Amino acid sequence: MMGDSSMKRRLAAILAADIAGYSRLMGEDEAATVRDLKGHQAVVLPLVGRYGGRIIDTAGDGINIAARLEGIAEPGGICISRQVFDQVSRALKADFQALGPRTLKNIAQPVDVFAIAPADRGAGPGVTAPNAVDLRQEIRFCTAPDRVQLAYSMIGEGPPLMKTGNWMTHLEFDLESPIWRHLYRELAKDHTLIRYDPRGNGLSDRTVDDISFDAFVSDLEAVVDAAGITRFALLGISQGCAVSIAYAVRHPERVSHLILYGGYALGWNKRARTGAQKEEDAAMLTLLRLGWGKENPAFRQLFTSQFMPGGTKEQADWFNELQRMTVSGEMAARIFETTGETDVTALLPQVSVPTLVLHAREDARVPFEAGRRMAAGIPGARFVTLGGRNHLFLENEPAFGQFLEHTRAFLAT
Repeated sequence: MMGDSSMKRRLAAILAADIAGYSRLMGEDEAATVRDLKGHQAVVLPLVGRYGGRIIDTAGDGINIAARLEGIAEPGGICISRQVFDQVSRALKADFQALGPRTLKNIAQPVDVFAIAPADRGAGPGVTAPNAVDLRQEIRFCTAPDRVQLAYSMIGEGPPLMKTGNWMTHLEFDLESPIWRHLYRELAKDHTLIRYDPRGNGLSDRTVDDISFDAFVSDLEAVVDAAGITRFALLGISQGCAVSIAYAVRHPERVSHLILYGGYALGWNKRARTGAQKEEDAAMLTLLRLGWGKENPAFRQLFTSQFMPGGTKEQADWFNELQRMTVSGEMAARIFETTGETDVTALLPQVSVPTLVLHAREDARVPFEAGRRMAAGIPGARFVTLGGRNHLFLENEPAFGQFLEHTRAFLAT
């Protein structure tokens, strides 16, 4: 056997990482502890993917949260967070009582809490939470044609639904945030939802040379191939719409349904703009480069007010922090400039797959007219107008329910 040249030596290592004295550090200096933790993750996690490793997602602040929840549970009762509820409610027969968001010591954002009464605990017949979904994920990595490492994951069960990457995402933190988790939870109820962090964002390589529209499309192609799916529904949100259109034109045999929300075929720098709008865009670029990574979120608040003007203070705080954690200021500026030059208008007549286009009438980030024109250019596309001003869905707004209703009906055809 020693002379068999086909034999390959394989080495495997399992790394379980924890932080010594995490609760104490959070109590002494919460901001510094979170900043240092994210800094270490930004260095270590991409290396795991670069060498062919996998990341098993854990609960982040889970231990600290669990300790705080124990303190608010009634004697003999149990309190769990939203993340735990999403994972266990389908398998555990128990009556869960939603207590709503609770502020816990040393936890930066309010936590959605669910309680099980002392006499319940799953011993009786109980009622399983309707349509609960398992949000546990295994994060994997693949390589784009230019050797950029891309992080992707799958959650849920059912026919595959691929979400095209858009900036300011993070595979781990998005499942905890009130910005994205409700959307992913609902989509994963009936489908296997495949998500990825685009280049320059989240757990994918943060420092890359090529930030271009063609690179974004190639990244989607790489993730599709790595995930091993042959035919699937494709969802584009915001800048992901143009990338989804380009992919659907290149690979119509692989796309069963195309869903586009809050998108555009023509980037902001290609559209007709007033002098005031041009000045605002120039100021935005300056703020991205100079103020994005500052501890004071005032610089990022300008973006937040456009993406979700109807958000609560807690939601706005989450989004401000999400921006800082997911992408650097310089990378955000480069992506912003690239999306401004997007132009897929020539591709619209070539889209041959069933298409659903949705847009909020008073979208504060992408003009309603941009979405309407995109839909008008796609043969046979269905266009749905949603109420509201938010570019990103909030869980408690009617537009979110409308989006789910139309999307599920479309996917069922």
